[in-house]
Parts: sequence; structure tokens; C-alpha cells
Amino acid sequence: MTPPNGTQRAAENCSLLTIAGSDCSGGAGIQADLKTFAAHGCYGMSVLTALTAQNTMEVKAVHPIPPSFVGDQIRSVIVDVKPHAIKTGMLCNAEIAAEVASVLQAYKHAGSTAPIVCDPVCVSTSGHTLLESDSLGVLLRDIFPICTLVTPNKSEAELLLGHLDEPIEISSLDNILHAADRLASLGRCSVLLKGGHFVSTMEDVHDFSERHPSLQVVKQNLFDENMEILQVVSTGLEPRKLVVDLLYERNGGATAYVRPRIESTSTHGTGCTLSSAIACELAQGNSLRDAVASASMYTHLGILTAQPIGKGNGPLNHLHSVEKSTVPRRTSVNPYPFTYLLIKHTKEIWKSYVQHDFVKQLGKGFLSRESFVYFIKQDYHYLKYYSRAYGLLAAKSSTFPSIRSATEVILNVLKEISTHTTFCESFGVTPEELEATPESTATTAYGAYILNVGLQGDQAKLIMALMACLLGYGEVGLWLKKEASRSGSGIVLEGNPYKKWIEDYSGEHYQGAVRMGIESIEKLVDNDRPSPERLQEWKDVWRRCTELEKGFWDAAMVQAT
Repeated sequence: MTPPNGTQRAAENCSLLTIAGSDCSGGAGIQADLKTFAAHGCYGMSVLTALTAQNTMEVKAVHPIPPSFVGDQIRSVIVDVKPHAIKTGMLCNAEIAAEVASVLQAYKHAGSTAPIVCDPVCVSTSGHTLLESDSLGVLLRDIFPICTLVTPNKSEAELLLGHLDEPIEISSLDNILHAADRLASLGRCSVLLKGGHFVSTMEDVHDFSERHPSLQVVKQNLFDENMEILQVVSTGLEPRKLVVDLLYERNGGATAYVRPRIESTSTHGTGCTLSSAIACELAQGNSLRDAVASASMYTHLGILTAQPIGKGNGPLNHLHSVEKSTVPRRTSVNPYPFTYLLIKHTKEIWKSYVQHDFVKQLGKGFLSRESFVYFIKQDYHYLKYYSRAYGLLAAKSSTFPSIRSATEVILNVLKEISTHTTFCESFGVTPEELEATPESTATTAYGAYILNVGLQGDQAKLIMALMACLLGYGEVGLWLKKEASRSGSGIVLEGNPYKKWIEDYSGEHYQGAVRMGIESIEKLVDNDRPSPERLQEWKDVWRRCTELEKGFWDAAMVQAT
């Protein structure tokens, strides 16, 4: 999608104008807008439409600014500093709304291409009216048509459509789509209808997307495909309640942004913050879809990382993005952000590893005996490399707990070798044959790589190399178990000659090791925040080991041909 102004622009070169009311408690209005502009690295300017006496509990009073003075403020700014985007918030009454519309219409007719984002603020969280009813017609008739985007919430959309004698109660995703469609058509603009005032589930989203095949679904801060290990580890933490915002573009395209619902009282100024963040993204030349995606996550994390302020609904943490961190901090929604980042960073190769034909055929019970026997023989040799690599990790460790942890893994592998040997014997492979089988090229390549990483000096890099195997097999086990429970998947346990293998890797003992592994790398990052360069090295090691894991199974599949 072509950016609204056709060019990309660095944030520090962007100036933005907010036309809105003042919130003396600092959480909403122009105060929230200016904080958001600054957090995005942009220069912010403000035009006041009204003064309010409010706090986190209530709006006590509203004092409108004379309309002509509102117009004077806007003209004073735009004649000097040309904003790269404009955001409108609380317009208070019909006279002010009409004046704002008149000045902005003239500005556009004079050649301005600055995108305009309108947050049609009507009612405060505490229920105080912030927009007089006679202003609704001005918004719909004069403001919306000159806007790039309008961002109503559920109540505002219902109020606007009710004003047009099209009453609607928005209580489902289909209602959201219909309401956004009508507002976009009537206002001749794109509409982001926010779904924060009602709860959705992933089942709702799946059903909704099936009814509307052209709908794009963007998942945000949600565990995605092939992240079963994170979902199991986070049992009780991963939220099932979702928020769905729907972007309906002027050209008819629709995108649903789906993210976890956060139970929080730090929501004062959410609409102001979101619309301002979108304006920042548009000012930098980003497409509307990308701008909404980025701004939604900024606002989501602002709520998630906020500290309670005040006695009522407190403000967001507008400055969370200012902290220079290569890895997000752990939160209640995503307690394992580093593992999430690694898997997401290698999404395609990770999927080809987890859902390899070897794995699928094994799960269906169709995998040739030759391929599986070849695999378990080579796995026996790989475990030698794996144990030696943990020996290096123990040597690199400087505390007794970390030395003990690495040593326990080696002892566990030694214990598992007897189980592995017994398992091999059930497929007709004797211990003598295991030892006599030569290593394959894939086994040597993988084993040599992890030992080489271990000899390079960076303990963290070695941990990354070892985790790809531990977490990968855990993910494979859980994926097979999940697919076996799904009708029509073809994956079966009963009667499957490889049932024990699947149960071992999906079972509590192995998954307990996975949980410890995930926790260990998350603590590593908590205690040693990596530089961008070091983080890239860690990612590269993880990716390479994922590729080598896939190569291990590629080699086994060749045996069937």
C-alpha cells in the first residue's frame, strides 16, 4: 500500500499538530498527544479547543475556547511550521468543530497533503459529555471527509450512526464491520473502529474471518503457530480474552488487529494516545495498515507497562518506547519475550523444522522403518556432542548453580542413553550396532558447530545453540500431541509404532526440561541485556542450529528413497 504522502521520513524530521482539549491531570487530551509525539521522536505542536477540570476519576468542568481563537491558533501554526500530520481530538461544540473544519479545509485546498486523523471524542471514561450533540452533524459532514482516518470507539460509533437514524448496538465482530463500513461510506474516509469496550475470543476471530475471506487478520502480542511450548509454559497466563480493532479503508479493504485484552485501570487517554501514535506513523510515510499496527502495539504496551496513578482510571505509560532495549521486558501477557522473539525471527525455518515431513509421517505412523532407524542411530551420536557441549558450558560457568545445572543435563543424557538403547533394541538395533554405525555428514556438521560455538568464548551463544535442540523437540512433541487431538489431521497415537517417541517428547518429564530451558534463557537476557550486535549473533546461532536440526531430518528422509 502506498504511504499517504508517498515518501518515508525520519521521525526527527516530523512535526505534528494536535487540535484538542487540555487535561490538567496529564493523562489525556493534548498532554497525552504531546507525550506520544515525543515518544515517537517527533516535534509536537498544540491548539487548545477547551480547558477541562478533570482527574483520573471524573471531569468536573469544561471551559470551551472561543471558536475564532481556536482558528487563530491553527492559522498561526500552519503559516509558519508545516505539520506533517494533524490529529483532532475533543472539539467540544458545533461552533468550534465548524471553525476547525473551515480552517483545515482551506489548508487542504491550498495544497496540504498532511494526513489528518480524527478521534471523535464524545464521552469521557467517567461518562461526562465532551462533545455536544449538535456537533455530530458537523463531524460527519465537514470533518470526516477531509480526514485520512477516523478512530471511534464502540460508544462513539453507536452515537454517530444513531444521529443518522441508523441505530446499532455493537456487540459482535460482524456489528463492528457493518458499523465501520457505514461510517466510512457516510464520512467518505477510512475508519478504525476500536473494540476495546467488548470482549472477543480467538474462536470469534476464526469464525469471523471464515465469513469474510478477504479480511486480513493481524495478531499482536499473541502466541502464534508453532509456539506450543510457550503456551504450555504460560498456562494460566496467556489471556483468552481478546480485543479486536477493525480498520475499514476508504477503498473497501478491511483489517482486524487482534491482541490480548488487558485488565487494567491504566486506560485514561487510550483513544488520544492511539490516534496520536497513528498520526506519528503516517507523518513518517508509513502505510495506513502499518501505521495502525505499530500504533496499536505502542498503545497496548503503554497500558501493559503503566504504573497505577491516581484513584481512578490512571494514564498509560507513554514513555515505554523511549527505553533503549533490544528485547522487550517480561510482562503478564508475554512472560517469555526473548524465546518469543527467537521463534518469530526464524518463523519459516522453525516451521519447516517442527512440521517437517519426517515429523508428519512419524505422527501418521507412515514413516519408513529405515528412515527412523537411521535417525535414532545418528541421534545417539549427536547426544555425545550434546553432552560434550554441556561440559563446555559447565567449564564456562562461574557459579555453582550454573555448573550444577549444566552437569545435571549431562547426567540426564547419560541416564537417557540406557532408555535410548532399549528403544533402539525394540527396532532391532543392538548397542554394538549403535556404536559401529558411522556418523553422517549432517551429524558431524551439527555436532562440530555446537562445539565450535562453545569454544568461541561467549557462554550465551553456546546456550542459544543448545536451546534449539531442547526447545525444538519439545515443540515437535506438543505439535504432534495437539494434531493427534484434532479431527482430520491424520496424526494418530493409538497403533502408531512411534507412539512412545511422541509421548516421550510431549510428556511431563521432557516438557519440564523445556520449561527450565526457557526460564534459563529469559533470566540470561534479564541479567545481561544484549547490544543489537550481540543479539544478532544470538539470533544467527539459533537460526543456524534450527537449519541444522532440519538438515538432520532431511538426511533421515533420504534413506527412504
